[in-house]
Amino acid sequence: MPRDGWKSFLKAEMTQKSLIESYRRYLLLEKGLSPHTIDAYMGDLQKLIAFLEASQLTFVTVEQNHLESFLAELHDSGISPRSVARCISGMKSFFRFLQMDHYRDENPAELMETPKTGLKLPVVLSLEEIDALLGVIDLSTPEGTRNYAIIETLYSCGLRISELTHLRFSDLYPEEGFIRVEGKGSKQRLVPISETAVEKIHNWLPYRSQINIQKGHEDIVFVSSRGKAISRVTVFHYIKQYAEMAGLQKTISPHVFRHSFATHLLERGANIRVIQEMLGHEKITTTEIYTHMDRNFLRQEIIEHHPRNRK
Repeated sequence: MPRDGWKSFLKAEMTQKSLIESYRRYLLLEKGLSPHTIDAYMGDLQKLIAFLEASQLTFVTVEQNHLESFLAELHDSGISPRSVARCISGMKSFFRFLQMDHYRDENPAELMETPKTGLKLPVVLSLEEIDALLGVIDLSTPEGTRNYAIIETLYSCGLRISELTHLRFSDLYPEEGFIRVEGKGSKQRLVPISETAVEKIHNWLPYRSQINIQKGHEDIVFVSSRGKAISRVTVFHYIKQYAEMAGLQKTISPHVFRHSFATHLLERGANIRVIQEMLGHEKITTTEIYTHMDRNFLRQEIIEHHPRNRK
């Protein structure tokens, strides 16, 4: 390649890298998205970059028909409509960012239609299933005592896993029965915590005091044996392990306890606006999925208990 060609290539590479890094900062600082959401957007963006490079296109020259070809490739690879919808949302956001920074005059993704993903009701555990899962935890070990407290806190407070792993002692108000939670976009909310969850956290503290806590993690409630904040992957691993030991046939993740928290409250007559506040949902429409679940629950109750439905 001629010397001028290499210079142009390296300049384009540097411009692309700086744009991507600027976009990441924009999502974090201006949009206030969580690190997990940002990672998902950046992962989708890397897929788009690979497509553009293979097609000899750039962020500036790509058009809507190219993006439609990119989505067709994603569809052929077998990814879900929900993932495609997220990818379209990410592309609209990214090219809107390029418009704001005057790299493009228009947004080639603006008119792209999001595929219908349908109403997918989340997995929910019954009280009996939660008790069965907790019942297999070995409370004679530090890990078991910690994990029991983690699951009780997830279910008692309806936390996201990221909110749980970042929970600090300075956020706990056990005497008042509340914890302070920092949710998406660094928005804080106060959430009631059950006496059971408080008790299980207290049971974990003697084990925690024996761990060499790493600098910067002194205030974190749930730490690993290495003294750092427990990771979401570790929590997921233990919950999956306990579900298998308890013989549960459902696909279990930490988020299942958040769904169970909301559903059980709604089933027992809690106001949906209260549930929205506890979950930290910005829009009531996000919380309303649990009303669908509640209707399904009521229908099942009628089918099982109405005398005309009994065989």
